Amino acid sequence: MIFPDEMRDRATALLDTYREAGLRIVTAESCTGGLIAGLLTDIAGSSSVVERGFVTYSNEAKIECLGVPAGIIAAHGAVSEQTARAMAEGALSASRADVSVAVTGIAGPGGGSAEKPVGLVHFGLARRRGATRHLEMRYGDLGRSMVRLRTVADALGMLERALRLDQAAG
Repeated sequence: MIFPDEMRDRATALLDTYREAGLRIVTAESCTGGLIAGLLTDIAGSSSVVERGFVTYSNEAKIECLGVPAGIIAAHGAVSEQTARAMAEGALSASRADVSVAVTGIAGPGGGSAEKPVGLVHFGLARRRGATRHLEMRYGDLGRSMVRLRTVADALGMLERALRLDQAAG
């Protein structure tokens, strides 16, 4: 997927700001399949900010790579606030990064239900200091590529807000 110039510009600015703050990022991705890390690492010099990325598409990968408790997935499902939060916290624990962003959702075209429709995405954001945050988006059945692209854009937004919160607290 080729990212729009506006998104690349946002990612470049994000990386510059994180670099200046001396912070590193880790991603934990399910429905985006690595697109967040792909966008960030498409920018020259990103290795000073992007510490690593996890693509944990299966439940087993979420459990084995990120330490998401199997009980959370059993009780709430892979696409849930609880799983997104656990993914973000697990990615932070399994890395040397300062901030993590995690996404899990239903990009479609199938796989949705009345309770969890196509276009539902849960985000988690964890920081070494501070509470883990959650965002739920319901994009609707826009098509797989558009759901994934919007998820990447909103993940950037979460990372931008996390840095502003850190700067305000500091």
